[in-house]
Amino acid sequence: MTDNTKPIPRHRQIYELLRKHIMDGVYKEGDILPSENELCRLHDITRPTVRHALSQLMNDGLIHKRQGKGSIVHRIPMDIGILSVSGTTSAIGRKLLKTHILSGPMIMQWPDPFIFDLTETEVESGCIFLERIRSVSEIPLFYDISYIMNVNLPRFCSRTFENKSLFEILRKGYGIEIRGGVQRLRAIQARGEIMEYLKVRRGRPILHLERKLETNRPNFFLYSSLFCNTETHSIYGSF
Repeated sequence: MTDNTKPIPRHRQIYELLRKHIMDGVYKEGDILPSENELCRLHDITRPTVRHALSQLMNDGLIHKRQGKGSIVHRIPMDIGILSVSGTTSAIGRKLLKTHILSGPMIMQWPDPFIFDLTETEVESGCIFLERIRSVSEIPLFYDISYIMNVNLPRFCSRTFENKSLFEILRKGYGIEIRGGVQRLRAIQARGEIMEYLKVRRGRPILHLERKLETNRPNFFLYSSLFCNTETHSIYGSF
């Protein structure tokens, strides 16, 4: 089988490396990243490449620039970042967040009716379906159902998603960045499988989010329906 995966650009490699170091706590809040010159020498890359990587970290809210200081690591929020375009794994940290796959990823037709209006191309292409439970400290906080248009995602369904970030797989494997989106929020009562998945008592309030996320790929959206248990954790985020 021919491998059509494109090589990862150098600025993406440096971005992913620095991002990992920040998320793993190698660099903590208030720490200063190596200078542009140091990064150039260390990784044998050009200054524009370094600046491109640092610009992406700033867009993610992971660093900010200060004149005469350099690139300073920003505070990493540790509440539930389900409202943030950076994703839940980025907010909580992969050491705390555990993901259990209930079903998928699998290719299927879109549910009818669907939670958002779909384009003709989306309907014709079908979707990739993924159903997950996401827990923190053994407490299930999210029942997460995701739908992704089945276009130009080679071998996506053969990837491992257990304890992995969907956003990170899309970013690293396919160059797809989440840019923003729209979402609907409402409170519902826990019943049926939602009650069982999130381990809450019947009738307890659950936050239900329906999201349509925009990406850097034109006319390519991610959709999700999330049920959130907020009894022990608050949620936050900017959109």
